[in-house]
Amino acid sequence: MDASCDLEVDVNGEETFFIHEKIISSYCGKIRKLFGKSKGPTKNLKVIFNDFPGGPESFELVSRFCYNKGKIVINPYTSPRLFRAAHYMEMNETVSGSHNLLEKTEKSLEEIKFWSWIELLSALKYVAISSKILQTCLDSLVARLVFAELSLSCPSISSPESSALRLSTDSKSTESGQTRFLRSTWWFEDLVNVLTPDLVKPLVKSIIFHKFDHGVTSRFLVYYHKSRFITASPEEKREITETVIDSLCLLDQNSNSNSNSVSCKNLFGILRVSSNLNISKISKNNLERMIGSRLDQATLDDLLVPSPHGSNYLYDVNLVLRLVKYFLVGKGGGGGSCLAGKSGGEVAVCDMKKVTRLIDLYVAEVAPDPRLKPYKFLALLKILPECSRDSYDEMYHAINIYLQVHMGLSDEEKTNICASLNYDKLSSEICNHLMQNEKFPSKITKLALKAQQVNLENLFLDIDIQKRFALPPCETEIKDGRHGQVVLYAKQVVPHGGKMDIVNENEKMRAHLEGMQWRVVELEKVCKKMQAQMTKILKSRLSRQNSAKSLPRLCS
Repeated sequence: MDASCDLEVDVNGEETFFIHEKIISSYCGKIRKLFGKSKGPTKNLKVIFNDFPGGPESFELVSRFCYNKGKIVINPYTSPRLFRAAHYMEMNETVSGSHNLLEKTEKSLEEIKFWSWIELLSALKYVAISSKILQTCLDSLVARLVFAELSLSCPSISSPESSALRLSTDSKSTESGQTRFLRSTWWFEDLVNVLTPDLVKPLVKSIIFHKFDHGVTSRFLVYYHKSRFITASPEEKREITETVIDSLCLLDQNSNSNSNSVSCKNLFGILRVSSNLNISKISKNNLERMIGSRLDQATLDDLLVPSPHGSNYLYDVNLVLRLVKYFLVGKGGGGGSCLAGKSGGEVAVCDMKKVTRLIDLYVAEVAPDPRLKPYKFLALLKILPECSRDSYDEMYHAINIYLQVHMGLSDEEKTNICASLNYDKLSSEICNHLMQNEKFPSKITKLALKAQQVNLENLFLDIDIQKRFALPPCETEIKDGRHGQVVLYAKQVVPHGGKMDIVNENEKMRAHLEGMQWRVVELEKVCKKMQAQMTKILKSRLSRQNSAKSLPRLCS
């Protein structure tokens, strides 16, 4: 150590420098203010910087500038570091006719839009979050990505910069999907290595502004989450997860209404790893809203999320209920109403039916859980509007399983659960099974029988109407204007001389009626059989109840 070095500088606790206070003070306003008021010679001076931007490497660059009388090579790799360090050290004065360091670095940074991809990545490590330079740097990076995307879609576009981006412009029509995917994601690893979590959202904002591919961007965000999550501390994992969720949400909000930039499967993946991270309520709601809006793309495995720590039931039923509510709000059916007539009604109804099939599978999966409370099970049964189901057979199976497992339910609880069924939308096989199912309350089996009787009566009425109007309509005389002759009209106007086999039509109609009459006979038999079974079941139950009353208390 030079004995004349009278100033010891501790930089962020990482490294210590011994320098001349007078030399440094001549260029650095911060040092000059610290020691300008001291009188006479001083020894053993020490300064501790706990937040020096860029760390020891940047302080060393500043020291070289001062010792070389304001001369230093400024290039894309050093200018971002020197700019931040110059701000921190207040190096904004001209000394001995030379330009100050802050002014020199500002001029260098004006050329940032012409820097190469590698130079921009290097700059990101040192650019301050709040500075205008960061936005310029990110915009330049995204501009390279937009150019690369154009190069993929337009092979004729080429430039020296494209080779630096590791892109080939000689795309062929026979290129495989996997190869093209790799060509569109070449930049993922580069940005994962340099982007801190607080830089991710500004990057996404720049991507949205420049209208870069949202689908590729969402895949990058998922890749970023997986890559950084592995080695992060618990607190860093929470920060990374919240950043990625908020960025995906921002991307989703600025996507086309018909665009599907974020994969439902990837969102469920993030949801699973975030369950024990205590992420913010805003991020949690954003994630669930995004999943709910695309619930029609989910699978049963996606929905089978384990219940939160401390819960006493197997799967997170509350989560599924929230997701369905978000789906209904997104599709315009938040009030439980049918979606027909809404904007994009046919698509909305189709999506609704997909979700209904999915929820029916989920209900059957969670029904055997002995810890699932009746009110939660009932909430699952009633969460979707009635119009979304063409058949209630699957719901019946789920209820049957639940009643088998939960033997201790009260009659009121059983009745409330069974009342979720629409008996008009049960098949005859299921109705027959229901009426023999002793787990169902007697009043419910009566309702099922009554619904089937009403259906039969309506069917008979329809058949009777068809019988009345099955014969050809009265023949009507009309006059053929071309020949002045009278022709017969039966079902349609036939030109004079045309052929119409009315006998054949009548034979077809008679055969059709005979077939329907046979079906009516069969349905009547089924109805009588169902009534007999119902009477037998009710008598059997009543008999058991009376015999149970006559037994001693201990035997009952």
